[in-house]
Amino acid sequence: MSRPPFFYGGQAVIEGVMIRGQKFFSLAVRRSNGSIYHSAEPLSTIYTGALRRLPFLRGILILVETLGLGYKALTRSANIALEDQSNGEAKEMSTAVMTMTMLVALAFAIGLFFLLPLFAARSLDGVLDDWLGAGSRADFLSNLIEGVIRLGLLVGYIAVIGLMKDIKRVFAYHGAEHMTIHAHEHKLPLDVEHIRPFPTAHPRCGTAFLLTVAVVAILVFALLGRPDLHWAILSRILLVPVIAAISYEFLRFTGAHSGSKLGQVMATPGLLLQRLTTRRPDDQQIEVAIYAMKSALAADKGEEWAPEGAKADSPASDPVANGETPTVTQGPPNAESKEPGAAPTT
Repeated sequence: MSRPPFFYGGQAVIEGVMIRGQKFFSLAVRRSNGSIYHSAEPLSTIYTGALRRLPFLRGILILVETLGLGYKALTRSANIALEDQSNGEAKEMSTAVMTMTMLVALAFAIGLFFLLPLFAARSLDGVLDDWLGAGSRADFLSNLIEGVIRLGLLVGYIAVIGLMKDIKRVFAYHGAEHMTIHAHEHKLPLDVEHIRPFPTAHPRCGTAFLLTVAVVAILVFALLGRPDLHWAILSRILLVPVIAAISYEFLRFTGAHSGSKLGQVMATPGLLLQRLTTRRPDDQQIEVAIYAMKSALAADKGEEWAPEGAKADSPASDPVANGETPTVTQGPPNAESKEPGAAPTT
């Protein structure tokens, strides 16, 4: 029995793109001097082993990996930009500081998108009970209102940050990442000419994942009824991994069946929401995404990729890639393993 194909995913970062491969992740960032920094590093075996193939558990693993890997790539891209502005004196953020910052950001996200909607909905409990009477109908409506508030906060937050100039550029790189992945999945040459016609939306996008989480949360919390507030708060925190696991399986299904009518219908809401999180990239931004994709593909094959006739930085000589952050551009002999999986794009 043949294994399903591996689906490459990625993330837009500051002036660049990160691609998550089978055994490696790559990063490409446009420097202020016009050159492109690119590197590839091995992924932890925790995220590439047998556990990643187990339904639902893989969703939790991918959530943890996405948070850590995505934040690492985002931080490094920022460090590269800071180094350009400080004549090479910028240093990479320590692991402890990075972990603490990520935990604070995660706590903020849970507070904003899970706890705030709960408090807002619970403030209406008296009105709902007077209108419908205490019971299952009022419980369901309370959870529905909470879900609508959560969805509204999500869309509103994305729309507001999308007005910022720097975020618009990140969203353009987001579009370039998606378009490049489309071209790879269609087995086309990875050049600007073949990538340009593709849409900026992708069914496995992290934006679609967030939308799916918001919808799945309504269904999961509806099963709990309307417990006391302290139990409700605890459930909104502890059930985040469960909701993420269910949402990932949904996203994986729609991505694998994007060619079918059912898959297209299921993916439509997420694709529409990506109108807020992607922009049409210019050719230079697409070029950066190509560097990231080719670096990841080469590393997974046990090869080292170097651009031909292009202006690029060697990661081995880059201060940001040295010291605490080793850069690897040579894959192991067995890197061609066709491990199944689907790395969500973000």
